Amino acid sequence: MSGDDRALHADVDRLLDRLAALGRVGAIDGGGNARLALTDADREGRDLVCSWMADLDLDVTIDSIGNVVGVRAGDTGGPPVMTGSHIDTVATGGRYDGNLGVLAGLEVIETLATAGTRTHHPLAVAFFTNEEGSRFPPDMMGESRVRGRAARRDGDADPRQRRPISG
Repeated sequence: MSGDDRALHADVDRLLDRLAALGRVGAIDGGGNARLALTDADREGRDLVCSWMADLDLDVTIDSIGNVVGVRAGDTGGPPVMTGSHIDTVATGGRYDGNLGVLAGLEVIETLATAGTRTHHPLAVAFFTNEEGSRFPPDMMGESRVRGRAARRDGDADPRQRRPISG
């Protein structure tokens, strides 16, 4: 890493603010969420997280089933170091399941950017479609597609093969 990386500290308040903002999308009584895959609430949540990725100048791609990958360039090319999870929920899902993995990844990237720290390898944050499997079998559909467990099609997410979002 290069830059002022002696004292990197995540901004916990910023992370909690993002978790709260995403938690308001599809909020249900009792403090949980209903953001089933590919519903209007899921789309609203996806748009919100993609806007945060754009604010961080990530190279964002979306594949044919809706997997989203945001990549921060490193000093060298090659495959990125990736983190992430999902932001869809079950009908009575919690605010942290999946969301924390995605938003913590964004917090790491923002912490590095704020400190002016460059990484040797690119970094990626991803969220996958229909990981809960509440609407469509099988569960972990998006991740399975990216990892090659399900048939890939042209346009599917592969962080090594980035294409910009059109429109």
